[in-house]
Amino acid sequence: MNGQATCSLCGRIRGGDEEPAQTLAWVSTREKNVVRWMCPTCARRHTRDIEGKLPDEYW
Repeated sequence: MNGQATCSLCGRIRGGDEEPAQTLAWVSTREKNVVRWMCPTCARRHTRDIEGKLPDEYW
């Protein structure tokens, strides 16, 4: 991940001083060619929403 990312749900900014595991836990989504980021906390909170968007073939 390059550059700065901001969580689209809570506004948290991904810091360069985060531990690598925390940086890797950020989730990106692409809707209509717009990339949105979710911090690890919001991603955990909204896991069902994320899974609901997966295509049926995934399961």
